[in-house]
Amino acid sequence: MRAVSICMIAVLGLLDAGCVDNRPVHYYTIEPPPALVTPSAPAGPALIVGNIWAPSELQDGRIRYRIGSNEVGAYEFRRWIEGPGTMISESLARTLSASGKYRSVIEASSSATGDYILRGRLYEFDEVDGETIQTSISLRVDLVDLRSRQAVWGDLVQHE
Repeated sequence: MRAVSICMIAVLGLLDAGCVDNRPVHYYTIEPPPALVTPSAPAGPALIVGNIWAPSELQDGRIRYRIGSNEVGAYEFRRWIEGPGTMISESLARTLSASGKYRSVIEASSSATGDYILRGRLYEFDEVDGETIQTSISLRVDLVDLRSRQAVWGDLVQHE
């Protein structure tokens, strides 16, 4: 009886191992729009692009999709190359730098110095399935004066 039980467990284990999905994982990233103008000697403020906070459900790398206003799911085999918060902060830094409106634009680090820091909170970063496939983004962005530590500008950006 004991030998039959061991054989059954071994057979079930082999069957379970044979059911592993071998589909490849596909990785995606976002790219900023191309620069329109790049003046030669910008005289604007120095910006630091800080962290874009994202909720834990967006940090596991899986691409989220939305069906209707209340249903959200995640693809198992489609993933972001980096966390959405990191991709957005890097994209903001590249886009702002390419605009030529700022003396310097750098990503936040312990040695970063500047006049203002741009930071944000990502609320939504989902694929929306409908007649066409789009991305829905909801992002709060704040600009803080580093001298006074006061927010000088803020906005909630929602776009599809």
